[in-house]
Amino acid sequence: MANLLKEVYEKTSEHTAFYTGGDIHWTSDGGHFLCQCEDVIKVIDTNTLCNVLTIVVKYHPDVSKQIIFGAADDTKIRSWDCKSGQKTQNTALECPSLDKGDSYTQSEFLSRLAHECRYDRLLLPTYQTGDVVYVHASAYVYFIQPAEAHDLNFKLHFLLQLRWTDARLAYALYSPERTKIIGESDLRQRIWVPHLYMSNEQSSSLMGTDSKDVLISIAPDGEVLFSRRMQAVLYCWMNLQKFPFDDQTCSMNLESWKYNASILRLMWEKDNPVRLSSELHLTEYSLLDYWTNESVVRGDIVNMRLGGAGNYSALKFTFKLGREVGYYLMDYFIPSMMIVAMSWVTFWLQADASAPRITLGTSTMLSFITLASSQAKTLPKVSYIKASEVWFLGCTGFIFSALVEFAFVNTIWRRKKVVSLKKVNSKYILKSTLTPRLARKELQKELQESSPHLTKSRSCSSLQQETSSDPAGPGYNNYLTVHSFPSALNLPTITTQSYDELIAGQGGQRSAGSEGSDEPPKHHTWTTMTPQEIATWIDKRSRVLFPCLFIFFNIIYWTFVYCL
Repeated sequence: MANLLKEVYEKTSEHTAFYTGGDIHWTSDGGHFLCQCEDVIKVIDTNTLCNVLTIVVKYHPDVSKQIIFGAADDTKIRSWDCKSGQKTQNTALECPSLDKGDSYTQSEFLSRLAHECRYDRLLLPTYQTGDVVYVHASAYVYFIQPAEAHDLNFKLHFLLQLRWTDARLAYALYSPERTKIIGESDLRQRIWVPHLYMSNEQSSSLMGTDSKDVLISIAPDGEVLFSRRMQAVLYCWMNLQKFPFDDQTCSMNLESWKYNASILRLMWEKDNPVRLSSELHLTEYSLLDYWTNESVVRGDIVNMRLGGAGNYSALKFTFKLGREVGYYLMDYFIPSMMIVAMSWVTFWLQADASAPRITLGTSTMLSFITLASSQAKTLPKVSYIKASEVWFLGCTGFIFSALVEFAFVNTIWRRKKVVSLKKVNSKYILKSTLTPRLARKELQKELQESSPHLTKSRSCSSLQQETSSDPAGPGYNNYLTVHSFPSALNLPTITTQSYDELIAGQGGQRSAGSEGSDEPPKHHTWTTMTPQEIATWIDKRSRVLFPCLFIFFNIIYWTFVYCL
């Protein structure tokens, strides 16, 4: 087992590698061998395979091929002979003096202050007293870029500053004239720094060009100020039910990785824990509010969220963003309103103009679907319905209803027989047009059998214009004929009259009505309308009904968006 280790490598650039050249024995009565573990060497008992001593290589071999180690547990130097493998000397590890610290340069004084003999960067600043280490944090945010809604994240550029006190680094007694020690990444490698991580992080990195933007300053009383400039992409679980009139709340979560809350506590600075740059500008959003809070997070081995079990200190910086709707109004809502209004132009076209009405209806439908699909691409596929989808369904319903209205009036226009109506209103016109053809025939036959004698009271084209004397005029054969029949029978009939018979019938009716009693008998009157008149009547009402319904839909929709 002693042959398992043949070479030991010094990890620093100052020292060279060397070869052990044989077995290394710590004692004369028991065998041991060395095991390399990164920058330390462990002495392992060959019988029990237990770690006997952990040592750190301090010096390279001297000319006599002796290997000199420094023990990390009792700060003593142990020399080993490469040939015999025996311990040659055991001397105390000397620490460089801190006296007259003002006479040293910053690098020289720091190397003495943070020397391994008096400072271990792997240990907490309060490892001797067991007190809690308080780490105060502050942030300066100068860039926020919310990503597209389907990414559910945002990008943040900020300067994170941590402050804590390490009594081991206090140098006021040794260098009273030195006001501050400032360093970058090299100083970061010499001292203890708390390990924090962002729990909602997607990706992050330190910013910098030639070197990373890290700055550390040490005050004479041992107060350490650690600053680093970072960029991070953080998850933000958005609620898009009111998109694009939504407000989103996103946060940056900082948590301790290694030490639980009983050892290390994170705290925000009391004054201005988070500051925003005066040049911070957002495009799609506006910053409504922001706040900070401190909490404790439960960590366990089951979900592997943190390094181990226990309560871990955490910091949260939360900001509320409101989406700017100007873009969506100009590019989606107003164009969609115009497309819906364009579909109403078909109501001013004649009912038998199939080609233009179909072309206009289908083109508006396809244009709106194309407009809506461009907005839907920027949204994630969620299970709930969004406000933009409610608008899409409403506008699609109005455009589709205009197409259905054309199909309805075109079908009525192509009918050949007039329709009998009790009254000229929406109820009876729609009821008569929706009655099946077979039912209308049976109704007419029953009327003729039960009431063979019907007297014409008047006949005119009252819904369109006055009766023209020209048989070739536009009102020819388009008449409303009102019949009188006994009150016991309340059924309509359909009659056909020529123009001459109609004129003659009107004269006879007037002469017959002048004879008899002074009061006219009570009659039930029925009106007949041609299919063309019914189709035109429906188009005229649609010109008013559709805009009114769309205005009512807008009132309901915008009330829900801004008031609920």
